[in-house]
Amino acid sequence: MTAILPFLFAGLLLGLSGGLAPGPLLTLVASETLHHGAAAGIRVALAPLLTDAPIILATLLVLQPLTDQQMPLALLHLAGGLYLGWLALEGLRFQGADLSPAPPSGSLWRGVIANFLNPSPYLFWLTVGAPMVLAAWQESGLAVAAFVTAFYALLVGSKVLLALGLASVHGHSEAAG
Repeated sequence: MTAILPFLFAGLLLGLSGGLAPGPLLTLVASETLHHGAAAGIRVALAPLLTDAPIILATLLVLQPLTDQQMPLALLHLAGGLYLGWLALEGLRFQGADLSPAPPSGSLWRGVIANFLNPSPYLFWLTVGAPMVLAAWQESGLAVAAFVTAFYALLVGSKVLLALGLASVHGHSEAAG
């Protein structure tokens, strides 16, 4: 049992730092929460649960053999930059001080796109996550489960708490919708 503790703690620390690190998904959680209420922010926060499995497979199957070539990462950065530019333009167009909840406009879908086009999950899983999972696997399947569960609990959980906190400050504390 004590052999899984390093993997559990690594998952907790990496999940929390990833969950609170400034970036496109955190920004989108805040933006969707302020524009559409807590439920929309929570839907964005859940995006890694849908997107990371293919990202992990992509890093293991596609990016790993191409690590000596810069083009795949450059294309990923370009696609992510274009999407972030589009989100920035959309943010500049926002004109309202009216922060009352509105019907969410595809919050989960926006979160999925933001996470797929963000180079950070790819780089994390290529350089930190996959090696940690492989090391945990040498210990036991329980060590892998401890790492992955702890990582996602804090990665997603910290963003959910941000959405709930922002919604409560602005009087939009509904969590369903």
